[in-house]
Amino acid sequence: MATAEEIAWWEIFRPAIAAYVSQGKIWISPETGQQLSRCPWLQPLADPGRYTCGIYHDRPDDCRQYPVEFAQMVADDCEMLELRDLDDPARAQRTLDRLMADSRPPRE
Repeated sequence: MATAEEIAWWEIFRPAIAAYVSQGKIWISPETGQQLSRCPWLQPLADPGRYTCGIYHDRPDDCRQYPVEFAQMVADDCEMLELRDLDDPARAQRTLDRLMADSRPPRE
């Protein structure tokens, strides 16, 4: 997801990113008009199975705030998971909340 403000900013300052937006939806192929199965800005690193973000400083807020829940990391097979996290999911969630505190909007 991206906000209308993020999309408008991309249209002005990052047209290469905006090219992957269609009717308010992101990561749409400019060639086919079809939804891509993964973010086009994920770039593989030399270490197999690891990626970096090609638009890190201009990524949408949803990406900045990911992950929200430890369970989401497990479901996504996140490379940041450690064995000890799986042994104590409640502690892992508290750690995640602390690490992501500056990236997430305040809770209401």
